[in-house]
Amino acid sequence: MENLRRLLPSAASLIVFEAAGRHQNFTRAANELGMTQAAVSYAIRGLEDQLGVPLFHRVHRAVELTEAGEKFHADVSVGLSRIQKSAEDIRSKGRETNVTLAASTAFASMWMLPRLNRLREDLPEIDLRIQTSVRDLDLDEEPIPLGIRGGDPSHWPRYHAALLAEEVVNAVATSAYIEAHGLPETPADLSRHNLIHLEEPVRRACDWTEWFASAGLAYPAQGRRLTINDYVLVIQAVLAGEGIALGWEHLIERQVRSGALVPVGGHVLKTGHAFYVVWPRSRELNTQARRIRDWLLDEGLRDRSAAGANEGDHQRDAATSR
Repeated sequence: MENLRRLLPSAASLIVFEAAGRHQNFTRAANELGMTQAAVSYAIRGLEDQLGVPLFHRVHRAVELTEAGEKFHADVSVGLSRIQKSAEDIRSKGRETNVTLAASTAFASMWMLPRLNRLREDLPEIDLRIQTSVRDLDLDEEPIPLGIRGGDPSHWPRYHAALLAEEVVNAVATSAYIEAHGLPETPADLSRHNLIHLEEPVRRACDWTEWFASAGLAYPAQGRRLTINDYVLVIQAVLAGEGIALGWEHLIERQVRSGALVPVGGHVLKTGHAFYVVWPRSRELNTQARRIRDWLLDEGLRDRSAAGANEGDHQRDAATSR
């Protein structure tokens, strides 16, 4: 690198050379660059001395590139153009205040929307754009800087992934439903109740068969009284008293905390899967996208810490009751 540093002309002299070669005129190059004609001529002479070859033929008041000058000018033009574009891209990214997050409708409406006020308080200078889709979008193709995905990060080798929430699934109902139909205290009790089913069109989702199997039971052979292909509508159906559905803990924790939803069945499924904030390996996140990513991860950590504290309280209460 030290030899390269001595060999390469200064950036300023290359910029002067590029303009002079493009105009084939020192005066017009000087006007473009805001310099005097003498300063341009001096810079070109210094560049020729450094390289050891003439770059221009000087004929009366005109100049034209030599053969060596033409070749060097082509390379310098390409190099400076690439450097300019890269610098402009970096500068524009640094000025961007709009960050797009790709997510499911369920995550956007049930996890993100309740937190928007806190996001505005914490990052008031950043505008968040949430793009929902029934399938996980290709962040490289869109292009979108950040996404939320559930599953195994080893299946997404083109993305970085950071843990947002573990996949924990409860059966949930409303107090009104329990009052009207009785409290199912065990998984077996649920077979006598109206179970609402999620039919996820694209993304993988835990279903009642998996939930019962995790409790050591076969799925009860009941007719599907209600099946919905949108999780937000599933939870709305539960809130309307239509039955019992599976509730993803990170999405429904606010409704559970407020009492709008009540865990039933006495069983919790921890699938071993999780939900992640992801971003492409193919490009660097700009400052604003990094701040949104870090904010999301802080929120996820806060939720996990609160869930751990609540689980500890429940365990202590159970031990005391014994």
